[in-house]
Parts: sequence; C-alpha cells; structure tokens
Amino acid sequence: MDLYMLMPTISTSFIVISAILVAIGWVLIIQGKRDAHKKVMISGAIAALLFFLIYTSRTIFVGNTSWGGSDDMKTYYQIFLIFHIILATVAAVFGITTLVLAFKEKFSKHRKWGRVTATIWFFTAITGVAVYVLLYILYPGGHTKPVWEVILGV
Repeated sequence: MDLYMLMPTISTSFIVISAILVAIGWVLIIQGKRDAHKKVMISGAIAALLFFLIYTSRTIFVGNTSWGGSDDMKTYYQIFLIFHIILATVAAVFGITTLVLAFKEKFSKHRKWGRVTATIWFFTAITGVAVYVLLYILYPGGHTKPVWEVILGV
C-alpha cells in the first residue's frame, strides 16, 4: 500500500472510529453513565480531529485523488461529494458547538444539540466511507498535485 492509499485509509478509519465512539457515548448517556459518556465523546472528538489533520495534511502535501470512474458517473459522484462536504462542515460546526455547551455545563441545550449533531455525524461518516470506497476501491483515479505545488507553480 502506497502513500496515496495509506493516508486515506487511515483518515477514513478515524471517521469510522469517531462515529462508533459517538454511538457508544449516546448509549452511555441513556444509561446515565455521565463520566463514561464524557470520556467516550471526547475520544470521538479527538478521532474526528485526527481525521481532519490527516486529511488536510494529505491535501496540502500529497494531493487529492481525482475521479477514476466513467464520465457518465462523474456528475453523480460530484453531487454526492458536495453533499458529503456540506454534511461534514455542518457536523463539525455542530460538534464544536455541542462540545462547548457540555464544557459550559449547559446540559439542556447540549442534550438538544447532541441528538441532532450525532445524527448528522452518522450520515457524515457513512457518506465519507462511501466516498472512500468510490475513490479508492471501485473507481481508483489519478492523483492531483499537492496544494503547495499548485500555489508555488512547481
């Protein structure tokens, strides 16, 4: 497995881990296990942050992967990708907001935001895995230049 496959595989794994931890955290809070819930949810946030750091590092230093499927399917893939990116952005903003509410001990608002945030995060994780499967397993494409090379004109 080369760098082009390794980094996306690792980053996607962190998204899956994050979603699993959020699901476990949801069960724990329903069971009234607040301390365990807090630890698991913070771990889920850390896993999501690790995804983001790996993803942005890869984009900057290695580049992204271009669509390798047919031109007929490219438009559908791009629409799906845009949907995933919007979901991920909303999930990140909601996630940060939900964490801040918890740390400020505004638990009533945290509870309301948390339900929505977790649901959006699950859809984000599922669509993220789908993007990975499309780009790296079903329709492997070519690799673009790293952002720093594009900026410097290398």
